[in-house]
Amino acid sequence: MNWSFRIARVRDIDIKIHITFFLILLLGAIQWSGSTPDNPAEGALFGVVLMILLFTCVTLHELGHSIAAQVFGIPVREIVLLPLGGVALISRNPEKPLHELIIALAGPAVNVVIAGVLFVATGATLRATILDGRGSLGELISQPSLETLLLWLLAANISLVVFNMIPAFPLDGGRVFRAILAMFIGFPRATRIASAVGQVAAIGLGVFGFISGNFILVLIAVFVFFGAGQENAQALSKTVLRTRRVGDAYNKHALSLQIGDRVSRVVDYLLTSYQPDFAVMQGSRLLGIITREDVMLALSSRPDDCYVTEIMQREFLQVDANKTLDEVRQLMTERGARLAAVFDGPNYLGLISIEDISEAFAVLSFLERQQQLRQRAVF
Repeated sequence: MNWSFRIARVRDIDIKIHITFFLILLLGAIQWSGSTPDNPAEGALFGVVLMILLFTCVTLHELGHSIAAQVFGIPVREIVLLPLGGVALISRNPEKPLHELIIALAGPAVNVVIAGVLFVATGATLRATILDGRGSLGELISQPSLETLLLWLLAANISLVVFNMIPAFPLDGGRVFRAILAMFIGFPRATRIASAVGQVAAIGLGVFGFISGNFILVLIAVFVFFGAGQENAQALSKTVLRTRRVGDAYNKHALSLQIGDRVSRVVDYLLTSYQPDFAVMQGSRLLGIITREDVMLALSSRPDDCYVTEIMQREFLQVDANKTLDEVRQLMTERGARLAAVFDGPNYLGLISIEDISEAFAVLSFLERQQQLRQRAVF
């Protein structure tokens, strides 16, 4: 995710902070500085520490999802902390409903454990407060102190569990709902139903937030609404792309380069065709790949007309022609690759890009809709 930087790495998962995350620290400092008029700096520091600990709980929540995904062999690229919460970028959705159910429940389960520990720790604090007559609970949680910190963290973890278990896709509760439905009607239909329910819930949440003046709730509702739509679109693309092999979709008429060609030849191809990527061949053997970006970098950094072998990418993703377009797309996502070389056994066939797969999805979706319209017309 752009505008993010890494702060830690756990089990090969990068934990990153988005640059906008610091807004929530500033908000915490401003909010708590007013609670100690005699020493606003102390209140501001307390607010920052509280926010850091709150988002530590969010990080542990996302790690719960991520580690559960890894147990089922699903790679996790990174966890990104944003002002509204955390996002675990899991490379693909689980294939089995039970796996999705466990992964979805793993995050809230972490917060249940944290809340349980905090409940035991704060129980003694609350009893001491009542017995010693140190004031009401409202007064206790409005002043910076260790007791206040623990009580806020307890409330936050309970809130994380309750909010995330709302059956609004793509929240954890929505994923649990989809997983249970998928056990009986399959993922495609389950996703459509869960997405529709999620969008309806998001509209209700947004209306409530607007009426109550809680614009954070409105922002969350917008996130849920569009997230549900995106999940439905991804499920549709998965279904469509499973119907074709990558061997049917690569460019069979692509221009290629030979080891003796220079960068000027690639420039000519870029100017006279729409092709952005080129294979560098030695006879029928693939040696490397050159992209438009490679050429632009060479033109800006090298004054000579160098050979293409000097700037080509020698390491590239290789996929079998019998894999489905969905399998190849998932593999490209996991590897962070935009391009893949298609092989039929030892024989190189051509290149396919993530843009090619997107175009194939658009064409296949159109053909499927036309077929459905013809079937309706017949009946």
